[in-house]
Amino acid sequence: MSNHEVPPLLGQVADAVSGAIGRVRPELAGADPVVRRSEHADFQANAALALAKRARARPADLAAELVAALGSGPIGTVEVSGPGFLNIRVPDAVVWGQVAARLGSSRLGVGLPDDGRRTVIDYSGPNIAKEMHVGHLRTTIIGDSLVRVLGFLGEEVVRQNHLGDWGTQFGMLIQYLDEHPEAAWHQDELSAGTSSVSALDELYKTARKEFDAEPAFADRSRQRVVDLQSGDPATLAKWKEIVAESEKAFRVIYDRLGVLLRPEDSVGESFYNPMLAETIDELVRAGLAVESDDALVIFSEEVTGPDGSPVPLMVRKRDGGYGYDTTDLATIRYRIHDLKATRLLYVTDSRQALHFKMIFEAARRMGWLTDAIEVEHVPFGTVLGKDGRPFKTRAGGTVRLMDLLDEAVARARAVVAEAEKNPELTDTDLDQIAELAGIGAVKYADLSTSRVKDYVFDPDRMVSFNGNTGVYLQYAHTRIRSILRRAGDPEVIVDPGVALEPAERALALQLDGYSAMLNEVSTTLEPHRLSGYLYELARDFTTFYESCRVLDADEPIRSNRLALCQLTARTLAHGLSLLGITAPERM
Repeated sequence: MSNHEVPPLLGQVADAVSGAIGRVRPELAGADPVVRRSEHADFQANAALALAKRARARPADLAAELVAALGSGPIGTVEVSGPGFLNIRVPDAVVWGQVAARLGSSRLGVGLPDDGRRTVIDYSGPNIAKEMHVGHLRTTIIGDSLVRVLGFLGEEVVRQNHLGDWGTQFGMLIQYLDEHPEAAWHQDELSAGTSSVSALDELYKTARKEFDAEPAFADRSRQRVVDLQSGDPATLAKWKEIVAESEKAFRVIYDRLGVLLRPEDSVGESFYNPMLAETIDELVRAGLAVESDDALVIFSEEVTGPDGSPVPLMVRKRDGGYGYDTTDLATIRYRIHDLKATRLLYVTDSRQALHFKMIFEAARRMGWLTDAIEVEHVPFGTVLGKDGRPFKTRAGGTVRLMDLLDEAVARARAVVAEAEKNPELTDTDLDQIAELAGIGAVKYADLSTSRVKDYVFDPDRMVSFNGNTGVYLQYAHTRIRSILRRAGDPEVIVDPGVALEPAERALALQLDGYSAMLNEVSTTLEPHRLSGYLYELARDFTTFYESCRVLDADEPIRSNRLALCQLTARTLAHGLSLLGITAPERM
């Protein structure tokens, strides 16, 4: 197989129309040909309407000039419709040629448009000694999908898991553990189903109560924070133990979700601690950070409060301590200077938009962020319960991420068991299918929603075999693979001389749009566009299979239709993999 890029027909048609514009109206050369997919033809070019005023011509007259100037190649027939739309049909042989070229490519004809760009993606970021909960779901899944898409398009992606592993709470927790050596929190001391972070979370809550009730314990805890920050060996050793146990528990969830994060991608707040003083010195020397009420702040030039005064970014607190603002300034400085990033993406909750706006502004004013470096906060909405409120337990607490995944897998198992009456399917098979379907359902429900919107977590709807769900797409893939197995998984040759049926044409054109769709996701950072594309692809395949005989068709029609089946299966599986979802062979 080759790995050559196969330019999409949309781009080829747009280039042809652009060439025609340049020939008939040289003064308009380079203008947007405004080419789109169309229900009335393969493509529609609206350039005549868009450019008529500049050309000082009636749209219909300009359209007629363009038709006369359009050559062959990807252009088969052209008709002027309405006030000046160009309805363009591509020759059947050209469409089949695209199918053959994409099928013969190891990359499905997708190029490497972002080759050489170094992108740092900050995502997931759970807190050490705390359970991962529903709030970590979206950052982890959206971030992971963007890592996959951008990496496939040629970017050198640096994953960064910004762990919350530093601060006052650790002094409190370490002091409590030292004073209560009987407290069980290592994984090997706990009963099955209880994780070390779950135990540490509970112990922290107990420590917090003692901190609030016992002034002497509070004093000892504060001293422990000082010990930690000054590098006391015994305190650091206990802290490292807590971090390691927490990371083990996170690893279980990451492995279950199938995300790409690895231990070496974890860069906690503690990593930046030694850099805070020099970062602040640089900000002070530049005159950016100034004294205000015994604290050190950067006054924004872009954000003002209700009274019209500039909002401050806290660089150093009155007590000499540092907060998130300082750490995030040191982080952005490190990623630009040391990691040599040319693109920085922060996949976090939309409620942090103002914080990142001010961090980016400070970095620009400081000269760290230049025009050569792209930086973007990639915000997302909230996961809601069926009542339309933020997803909580019945007791009103946050939902553990592992519990949420367990529920989805249990629902998937019930649905698959009901749908599959296959007596050869063992309980182990059923468990494996349910795990793939349940995890895929959770990820797809998230990634099929525009990330800036809230969405409702509804396991019953998520694991349905019908509608726009991950299970529907996984099942669509297994159906196509079943057809291909019945055909003997043959090596097929596409005959470009075969006339296209309408359903074949619709499917082939949808397949041809794959690379353009991935480029769109790279630009907009919106994985739901890929989800929507895959759903439409599966529906187009269903229409094709219902209206075109495949296995019992005569040659060369049979081979061409099997080629469409093969390309659809590969594109579905690949697209799902970029969403981090497994496309099973059987279901």
